[in-house]
Amino acid sequence: MIDAPADSLDAAVAAVRQHTDATPDLVLILGSGLGALADEIEDAVAIPTEDIPGYPRSTVAGHAGRLVFGQFEGKSVLVVQGRVHLYEGHAPSVLGFPVRLAHALGAQRLLVTNAAGGIDPTMGPGTLMFITDHLNLAFVSPMSGPVREGEPRWPDLAEPYNEAWLDRAEALALQHGIPTRRGAYLWTTGPSYETPAEIRFFRTIGADAVGMSTVPEVIQATALGMSTLGISAITNAAAGLNAEPLNHEEVMEVGRQVRGRFATLVRAIVAES
Repeated sequence: MIDAPADSLDAAVAAVRQHTDATPDLVLILGSGLGALADEIEDAVAIPTEDIPGYPRSTVAGHAGRLVFGQFEGKSVLVVQGRVHLYEGHAPSVLGFPVRLAHALGAQRLLVTNAAGGIDPTMGPGTLMFITDHLNLAFVSPMSGPVREGEPRWPDLAEPYNEAWLDRAEALALQHGIPTRRGAYLWTTGPSYETPAEIRFFRTIGADAVGMSTVPEVIQATALGMSTLGISAITNAAAGLNAEPLNHEEVMEVGRQVRGRFATLVRAIVAES
């Protein structure tokens, strides 16, 4: 597995500060097919993640590998355009690095999005689902390894997604005529899609959507005391619920189709945050 040096966070902060002195109000992590929202940032300063010491490399189509700082709906934001995944070979602790960096730069809130497979059969492709809770079936954590300064050994995950923020976001969606659902998100390691038997099991244990990201970032944010709001764009019916084979191109295409509604919702959430 690929791990980052213990002192890389300070070096990463120094590298970013060579480009901008912005203190973001919140950080947005964008999922597959949703990264184009970063193009709407005003007064943008884009930094390739390959120029940041210790920053993990993204190798997945649809994940650009940039940090974009700027103004969005009157707020100073940091957009992570291109997340990293466990299946790319990164150590679990590395998956939390983008959140640790954002927090070190001043961010106190995390708005995280993903493309997910729908397990609840009433959530078809194009559904926007607020994440109420998650199931970690990767059975790993970004908190593994030595305890980092200022972080708990055992973070409390009783409320990983801020309920008050979720309630406000849901009300904003209604105001803008954007239908949304609530549900639990299940994380698997990937990179293969799930089998029909696995999907039946996931539904039995309480999952409404499944994907290969988000949970490590939320665990890391919770450990740092950050408030988190999560949104899944349901891009496909999970295995066994659709006669067509699953593929990443479908995920990207549905992500593009929901981009307008998604951008409107995120704009409203950021403006009111």
